[in-house]
Amino acid sequence: MPDALPDSRATGSQLPSPLRYDCARHSGDHRRFLSDDVSHSSQPIRVAVLPGDGIGREVMAEAIRVLHALEAHWNELRFELHEHPCGAGAYLKLGDPLPADTLAACREADAILLGAMGLPNVRWPDGREMAPQLDLREQLDLYCGLRPIYLYHAGDSPLKKYQAGEIDLLIVRENTEGLFSSRLNQTAPGASQVEDTLRITRHASERLFRAGFEQARRRRGRVTLVDKANVLPSMVFFRAIFDEVAAEYPGVQADKIYVDAAALYLVQRPHSFDVLVTENIFGDILSDLAAGLVGGMGLAPSADVGDRCAVFQPSHGTAPDIAGTGIANPVAMILSAAMMLEWLARPETIVAAAAIRNAVADVLADPAKRTPDLGGKLTTRQMADAILTQL
Repeated sequence: MPDALPDSRATGSQLPSPLRYDCARHSGDHRRFLSDDVSHSSQPIRVAVLPGDGIGREVMAEAIRVLHALEAHWNELRFELHEHPCGAGAYLKLGDPLPADTLAACREADAILLGAMGLPNVRWPDGREMAPQLDLREQLDLYCGLRPIYLYHAGDSPLKKYQAGEIDLLIVRENTEGLFSSRLNQTAPGASQVEDTLRITRHASERLFRAGFEQARRRRGRVTLVDKANVLPSMVFFRAIFDEVAAEYPGVQADKIYVDAAALYLVQRPHSFDVLVTENIFGDILSDLAAGLVGGMGLAPSADVGDRCAVFQPSHGTAPDIAGTGIANPVAMILSAAMMLEWLARPETIVAAAAIRNAVADVLADPAKRTPDLGGKLTTRQMADAILTQL
């Protein structure tokens, strides 16, 4: 068991800016992260909209309403929103969950908004669910998964000792390899053994760790590596590369813990974390656990970012059990749109992103304004209406 992490309890005095770098979409230099040097453009923002399946379409509709409201209030903001088929529904209609035209449109867009993908009863012949969101990460090299976790109201957390703002952390997840690297492998009929490969490369690890350290420099100055280096040789390699990159950032504190300890500490004292960097499947699991600490998946936005493209989507799934009932929580989708605006790094989009986050915080400060997943009675549209009112 590693040493206990020092306390880094957030003050709650300022709402987090969960995405604070540009990933150098224009220069191609993955070391240049950040929106200190924002671009100035009056060109419309071209957004590829992939509503997807289940509640994905419902929450996407509310995020689009928010974008249109911002557009109406800021003359500098103009969006070109183009919807494209993607997901299990696209497979049923077109025979492909990620049609070539959709992928091409994503490559050409300034940013990509994604609702949620996949349905449990729509599967490949080998039994796997459709996962075009993973295909997008791999096809567009969206190596950096960002999962901000922020507590907006004490009543939303099962950990009753925390007040708003005292849980504020960012999970930085490697998206393109790890244990997911063998997900497309085929299993021979009648096989008596199946193996998955945990793939770690220097290239992917270095750029992930630099992203994490750059995030920490603009947050509270601490990066925690989450690995399993006491057991897995791939994780020993992962940790060695982390130590090399950490030496490039002497002003950022670097910690290392095992994934089982990380799960324990997230429940016991999540305030001790600032930025966590980790492998693909560890990040997948810990993201859901961390979201549960602040109210659940309905409050958990995310971004999958590469050097030139980025996808913004809620961390939740398609929730087919409530699809069509009008009760899905749109907050994670709306906050994902805010992350998109910040990543675009124009002065007007940065201001608009902050306006969305502040509006969400104002709404969630009132315990009566909740969708059923948070114990409330608001519909999807009513929740979005409340946010729009604050805008």
